[in-house]
Amino acid sequence: MLSIIKKKMVWIPLLIMVFGIIWYFNRSKDDTITVETEKVKRTTIIHKVNASGKIQPEEEVQITSTITGWITEITVNEGDTVKSGQHLISIDEKQYRPVYNQALSQVKSASANLRKVESLLNRTKALYSQKLISQQELEQAETSYEIALSQSDQAEASLLRAEDELSKTRLTAPKYGIVTSLTKEKGEMAVGGMFNPMVLMTIADLSQMEVLVNVNENDVINIDVGDTTEIEIDAFSDTVFYGLVSEIAHTAQSLNMGVQEQVTNFKVKVKILDPPKRIRPGMSSTVNIITETIKNTLSIPIKALTSRPENYKELRHDNKKWNENDVYESYSNIKKNLDVVFVLVDNFKDEKALGGEKYALVRPVDVGLSSEDHYSVLSGLIEDELIVTGRYRALSKELQHGVKVKYKEPSNSD
Repeated sequence: MLSIIKKKMVWIPLLIMVFGIIWYFNRSKDDTITVETEKVKRTTIIHKVNASGKIQPEEEVQITSTITGWITEITVNEGDTVKSGQHLISIDEKQYRPVYNQALSQVKSASANLRKVESLLNRTKALYSQKLISQQELEQAETSYEIALSQSDQAEASLLRAEDELSKTRLTAPKYGIVTSLTKEKGEMAVGGMFNPMVLMTIADLSQMEVLVNVNENDVINIDVGDTTEIEIDAFSDTVFYGLVSEIAHTAQSLNMGVQEQVTNFKVKVKILDPPKRIRPGMSSTVNIITETIKNTLSIPIKALTSRPENYKELRHDNKKWNENDVYESYSNIKKNLDVVFVLVDNFKDEKALGGEKYALVRPVDVGLSSEDHYSVLSGLIEDELIVTGRYRALSKELQHGVKVKYKEPSNSD
């Protein structure tokens, strides 16, 4: 019994080896590459430049104060609609009201003094015309009048300045809009100044919105003001909005300056046509800018385009798999790569392919405008030719000029 078991244990590995050898040789008999195909056809090519950015109002006003003081009143809340000239914020006027009153008093005093001196000048002129006083007295009266007039002008100027500062304690809306942000509350300090004043409130017209996007320098040259766009807003899924390019920046903005990953972008504004009611500034958005459209042109799928060396006819065209040494030897003297597609034919060098098989031939092509998934063909192909569109590995590495392939009929074939 033990000897029988030992014999079986010896035969099992041998049987496994035999079946493995048989499977290997059967597999190696058919080394034909299987590919996916499509026919060259006419389509409409729409070239789009994709960019992302943020939603913002076309017109937005930041309410700031040029004076410093305590906020005594805020008449609106965030989200309120305001009209031009509407009172928004009051700032404590205790230190500005006395200055105004003092300036007003000085104006009154200077005006009274001016009237007094003017009357004296008129009397002096009358006496001088009667030769009752000297020339010197007349000149003194005229000088006094000029001084009083100057003092009156200075008082008026001081009053205007004090009045202007007092008026700044009452902030009003410069235009119609919605209060989109309110950064201060009653009792807090409003820090003013001519440079970098504190923003107290932001007002925007949300009925007119735009997207501010960053466009790469290689794409911005294809964009013109007025180009139509497709806009996708993250907050409104499965909805496409439309817009127009309204402005293109003339100055670039560079990121990662001085390093290999340096990126140069240009700001582009896209006006949203008929924006949704619930849209808000700051929402994320993706924009497809349509730069050019070509109708009824020969086209190929982007995935069908690959590259091969210009001496592709000299390379191997049998069905044997390449190894690394083959690749190195074949490509060692290559100087230039061509844009090509693989066209399927029934005959190659007087050899006729069997059913379900064809020969893949390299065909150099010139392509033009691209859409999201197709290239327009300028030359090299004719309509209804059968080309290889996949698999990726086959197109990128395995296929060479004249290789026999198995193919799947395209789903759109007649």
